[in-house]
Amino acid sequence: MLPGDPSGIAGYRLLGRLGAGGMGVVYLGRTDTGELAAVKVTLADRAERADFRARFRREVEAARRVVSPFAVPVLGADPEAPEPWLATAFVPGPSLGEAIAAHGPLPGRSLRILGGAVARALAAVHAAGLVHRDVKPANVLLAVDGPRLIDFGIARAADPAGETALTGTDMVVGTPGFLAPEQAEARTEDVGPASDVFAFGCLLAYAATGRPPFGTGAVDALMYRTVHDEPDLAGVPAGLLPLLRDCLAKDPAVRPTAGQLAARLVVDTAGTAADWLPDPVVRTIAERSARMLALPDIDATAAGAPAPPPATGRRRFLLLASAAGVAAAGGAAWWALRGRDDRPDAKGTPPPKARRWTIGVQADLSGPGKEVGQAQERGVRLAVEAFNSREDKPFTLDVKVSDDRGDRTRALAAARALTADPDVLGIIGPSHDYTGQEALPAYDEALLPVVTVSAGLNLLVNPAQNQGRSIVRACPIHAFNGMHIAYHAQSVHRPARPGLLQERTDDPYSWQFVVGAGFGFTQGGIRPHPRVIPGGAKGLERVIGEMVDAGIDAYVHAGLLPAAIRAAKALDALGFTGPRFAGQHVFGDRFLRDAGRSAEGWTVGAPVADPTARKEAAAFLAAHRARYGTAPVWYAGEAYDVTLLLAQQVEKAYEKAGERPDRTTLAPLLRKAVHQGVMGGYSFEEDGNLKGVGTFLHRVEGGRYRSLGAAPATPARKAGG
Repeated sequence: MLPGDPSGIAGYRLLGRLGAGGMGVVYLGRTDTGELAAVKVTLADRAERADFRARFRREVEAARRVVSPFAVPVLGADPEAPEPWLATAFVPGPSLGEAIAAHGPLPGRSLRILGGAVARALAAVHAAGLVHRDVKPANVLLAVDGPRLIDFGIARAADPAGETALTGTDMVVGTPGFLAPEQAEARTEDVGPASDVFAFGCLLAYAATGRPPFGTGAVDALMYRTVHDEPDLAGVPAGLLPLLRDCLAKDPAVRPTAGQLAARLVVDTAGTAADWLPDPVVRTIAERSARMLALPDIDATAAGAPAPPPATGRRRFLLLASAAGVAAAGGAAWWALRGRDDRPDAKGTPPPKARRWTIGVQADLSGPGKEVGQAQERGVRLAVEAFNSREDKPFTLDVKVSDDRGDRTRALAAARALTADPDVLGIIGPSHDYTGQEALPAYDEALLPVVTVSAGLNLLVNPAQNQGRSIVRACPIHAFNGMHIAYHAQSVHRPARPGLLQERTDDPYSWQFVVGAGFGFTQGGIRPHPRVIPGGAKGLERVIGEMVDAGIDAYVHAGLLPAAIRAAKALDALGFTGPRFAGQHVFGDRFLRDAGRSAEGWTVGAPVADPTARKEAAAFLAAHRARYGTAPVWYAGEAYDVTLLLAQQVEKAYEKAGERPDRTTLAPLLRKAVHQGVMGGYSFEEDGNLKGVGTFLHRVEGGRYRSLGAAPATPARKAGG
């Protein structure tokens, strides 16, 4: 809960946030009888808009019309309140998306039970004269007695007459990757129950394979593949293939109905409804149920009196242990015992050497990005050695490393190896965008704090989807990296026609970077000259030649290192002498080696400072040389800083509680922390993103990088401004 959140609404005591977005906040609420609910409360400024209030009223009406054991029931609502609210039954299990991301695809029997239940829920939706329009993994919650379909926020009447005032006739409604071709093309008149069936096919294929059937990536690419391409159903059990192909037919008229799907998904294998999910998912549900039993008690208080503080410290461990005895066969009790310190002194306080806790490192240590990963591991180890060398240390730290090899298919297992160890109180890493994206669900599930100094993918933090609850990002997102590089280009070189080349081998990175750079230039009144080339940098030299012929006077590369090397050589061969810029995924010694003399004059922005240029880093430099025999590689200093930041917060939590900290409480503490490290200062936004610039500039001179310091925080003044 945030300081400005209400303590209660309409008889529900609000205990915590379940999610938040642009429309409002979803809270966990509880009545005085102990009944739990998910309470959606809209923002007051939204409620003032007649169209929004009408949309919310329609959501309440739609949810009330659906009667199914596999749809979450409405417990109460008031769409006419100053801040409209809707309460539905609370399901403590994860969403289908969370479960698949954390534990992998479901087995055959689970798929059939999942599909049959969701199909029956959709049949109830359609029988009520509605179309859900947003059937996706995040909108299916998993419980031990079956799944639950949620969120009727964009449901509408199956007959679209009269609906266009609220939805528009050319608006794409739904989630790309889980919507029908008629939705992707905004063919409003064709959107109906068959559209939900197509989305159901996408959802079941995702549950079977762990990936959406039309892939991932840029929204326009997803839309195109949905309309024109065949779905990727590799890995789907043979018995489900005919059903999924029928669901994913491009023509809505030939798709089966939801009722027909439910009849085809009869389970003919032994077992009971309660064992329909794999054991790891059941454990997740049990752990979440245990947390519900450990929530604050409801005490009688006078009006306006402050609510009692939540249970913390050992009381929280005891509550969790007793709850888990019911829900998870004593699993949490074992965790609580693991948290106790051994061998107390005469006063009953264990000595520091008996209090040994661990900082985990997830990084690419043996794959294509091993230079960055190994540098971060060294920084962590040096920081732990520095902490352990203190005579007044209250505990001792260890390091546990999990190598994901830079392979996104290994990232989740690498994360689980760390989350499964209760002595691990926090993670430094992952070192790469996409291993971070794959690993984060495991860390979010465990509420284990993760501090990264190099993963700048914006998708790692998405409060609206309750994603990124555990991450603290000590580096800027790629869009900000591009924006601040553009600010530097304006302030130093003042180009009139900068060229922006988006190279789509890594489409999310290049798109984020080029959008940020373009925004940065337009903030200074400069209109860039953009071009886009496909993955693999096909046609790169030809396109660069066209850009030079078009009169560009600066070049910004939004793409990966191999294409940047080719671009440097092409610009050199063309005699281009204007300033050249690139971002984080180009920075490093390989660019110097492979581009050779063509790298001269390039300015590259990355979330790393030069330790040799900072007097504050002198002791760190000396320790690195003594320990490893060399000067530190880029990112080692930043990893050193954030490790000490994490240790600092663990120490504060330990001193406050007088015992081992509850690791699930550390991420919020890190996000509120302000830390001055040897490489600079660190503070964070409420969502865990870095405050401030975070991009440092390095110009290639004489075959080496020369530090230019931090990039500008604001654009140069517009001409004549």
